[in-house]
Amino acid sequence: MRASLGLRMGQSLTMTPALQQAIRLLQLSSLDLQQEIQQVLESNVMLEATESDPLDVEIPAADNEDEAAEAAAATEVRGDAETLPEDLPVDAEWSDVCDMDPAPTSGTPDDDLQAFLDANIKGESSLYDHLLEQLQLADLDDRDGDIGLHLIDAVDSDGYLRDWEELLALLTDRYGVSAAHVEAVLRTVQDFDPAGVAARDLRECLLLQLWLMPARTPGIQAALTLVDHHLPLVARRDPVAVARQTGLPVAETDQALTLIRTLQPHPGRPFAAHESDYIAPDVFVAREKGRWRVFLNPEHTPKLRVNSEYQRFIKRADSSRDQLMLKGHLQEARYFINALESRNETLLRVSQCIVEAQRAFLEYGDEAMRPLVLRDVSEQLGIHESTVSRATAHKYLHTPRGLFELKYFFSSHVTTTEGGTASATAIQAMIKRLIAAEPAEKPLSDSALAEHLLGEGIQVARRTVAKYREGLGIAPSHERRSVWS
Repeated sequence: MRASLGLRMGQSLTMTPALQQAIRLLQLSSLDLQQEIQQVLESNVMLEATESDPLDVEIPAADNEDEAAEAAAATEVRGDAETLPEDLPVDAEWSDVCDMDPAPTSGTPDDDLQAFLDANIKGESSLYDHLLEQLQLADLDDRDGDIGLHLIDAVDSDGYLRDWEELLALLTDRYGVSAAHVEAVLRTVQDFDPAGVAARDLRECLLLQLWLMPARTPGIQAALTLVDHHLPLVARRDPVAVARQTGLPVAETDQALTLIRTLQPHPGRPFAAHESDYIAPDVFVAREKGRWRVFLNPEHTPKLRVNSEYQRFIKRADSSRDQLMLKGHLQEARYFINALESRNETLLRVSQCIVEAQRAFLEYGDEAMRPLVLRDVSEQLGIHESTVSRATAHKYLHTPRGLFELKYFFSSHVTTTEGGTASATAIQAMIKRLIAAEPAEKPLSDSALAEHLLGEGIQVARRTVAKYREGLGIAPSHERRSVWS
């Protein structure tokens, strides 16, 4: 084998740091992008936002420079200069020699702001605190109070008492009482609000709620029987089938199932801490002069620029450490600004393309949704499919019909009887409309839904209808049958 030298020409794609940064910014959500911008602003001295600082003091206009300087000084210090002593003690406080106006108090917030504060900032008592308050009011001695406190500690966020056998052994051993004594304290805790709390399983949780109801409640006896002995049958929601297997009258079974559906299987859920999630749209679409216009959310697209003051400090011929640092920050700032502008431009182009393709949806609703895939947008804009996927990931479009994720407008297609295509989203909307108008006593099966769709020119198989129905979270026909009397 002989070694030799040769020349070869070829092409390859290199992922430069600037390209990697542009790709990463494109796939960030609006919240992640704001955090990224904030981190870059804090770490790069060359980068600054162009928004005006709300703390800047507006200096009144003056006829000449001297008057302007005096006005500026007057706005910086509110005290009277004539009252200040020439020499101040070292430990003197500013408030001792200068009259400081108190900070203005904010007025009463409007209704919308107050509702936001009440929903998100105002703390509510937890399930543990709610049960503890009732335990302190219960007529229990010190030992039983301690046992009750241990029981409350073992109640989870759903309101259930988990690991009962282990807890029972621990309490009987620590306090030297019988298992029956601990269960007696447990029954006291189970009488607390909310109904069904401290239950050891779903069956006991539902029974505790039924036992608190008046004896004259319609269907109460049949409900107790179903929950106590036939709980798996309750999930079928079919009164005829349940009555056939239990031997109960159909009318009583109907009333019992209706009553059971009013119970709370997770009594602790209303006390669970929650935080409202708000989604701010990345893109807005509005109709102006007969055309749909798309524009970016200005809150998510801040204007950045290179700091001109620091830029003047850079000297080309200087290679000192500080100069190299400033030059590196300047290059990174330019890369980041270009990547941010590229992201906004790509997002705007993709959104405009989607809006133009789904104009019928904006005007007529879900059933007018057109089939659309990533390839359609990429071919029209001349970009790669992965770029379209990144641009639409975790981005939201605000339309007159509501707030939608950009991914919502992409869907597969189904061939119609006339040779055209229909969007899967449009078919789901048709299925939802048909089910909403179905007779309550005779809900439409998947086969019947397929026949109705065929009558509207949409040819889909029964299993496809079942898949779309399940995607909508709609139960099958035998579970949608209403309870009748």
